[in-house]
Amino acid sequence: METIEADVVIVGGGPAGCSCALYTSRADLKTVILDKNPAVGALAITHQIANYPGVSTEMSGDNLLTLMRDQAVQYGTDYRRAQVFGIDVSGEWKTVFTPEGTFKGRSLVLASGAMGRPASFKGEADFLGRGVSYCATCDGAFYRNKEVAVVGVNKEALEEAQVLTKFASTVHWITSSDPKQDDLHANDLLHKPNVKHWSRTRLVEIQGNDAGVNGILVKNRTQEENQSLIVEGVFVYMSGSKPITDFLGDQIALKEDGGVVVDDFMATTSDGVWAIGDIRNTPFKQAVVAASDGCIAAMAIDRYLNSRKSIRVDWVHS
Repeated sequence: METIEADVVIVGGGPAGCSCALYTSRADLKTVILDKNPAVGALAITHQIANYPGVSTEMSGDNLLTLMRDQAVQYGTDYRRAQVFGIDVSGEWKTVFTPEGTFKGRSLVLASGAMGRPASFKGEADFLGRGVSYCATCDGAFYRNKEVAVVGVNKEALEEAQVLTKFASTVHWITSSDPKQDDLHANDLLHKPNVKHWSRTRLVEIQGNDAGVNGILVKNRTQEENQSLIVEGVFVYMSGSKPITDFLGDQIALKEDGGVVVDDFMATTSDGVWAIGDIRNTPFKQAVVAASDGCIAAMAIDRYLNSRKSIRVDWVHS
């Protein structure tokens, strides 16, 4: 089994990892990205990009990610498909273990993202990116003056339903139980004129055709028959995403919510290790936020590896 040494080893090839690699490679630091699967990340499954600065709304998330990856490789990044199953950060060189080989870095960047829950409703996986979404902030504007459904009663569902009320003609809020009476956010949502609450109701099936979602079937506890609703978008929030940290063991400090603890420079509590993107379990899981994390970490790593006392501002963008 081969051993590869680099200045920077990045676990994860999403927008955070690729942005970090772009900056470290431009800084003439030997950089390796280890990416489990470029097709399964949050950005990769986004059907259409509408809120990434400077990017055409006709571009898919997968195409944007490909551009990011290719740009990093163009500047010298060594991109590899590899499943990381463990790390060792105890020494000066950080070691990453994969079936394809062992990678040693003078610095290590954790950018493995977060894992969404598995699809649990009939039709959910079939229409993902074609009417099924997990991010109203990303996709809400596509449903202006259209009817949509939000499934879930947790905090995330409430916040995302609020976003959708700005665009959709009707937001069908589907909850298996009643929200708590003293929940101010739920009460505020229920008072929105374009919100219709379906309490004690479960989603049975998401329906559609080649053009995407065109309806759902729901079942109320008090009724024997399913009921059909005409909607063009379904936003599912049954449980939040979980940062992918299983390969870290107990070597990296985590927050109570499962995200990695970092400082203002994205450095973890372990010297020489940074964490960026959704692995931090940030409240705003957006590609532009992840890319920003990558930029910050890369400049901090450049300073760290060169023992700089101050951050050098790069005024040349050629």
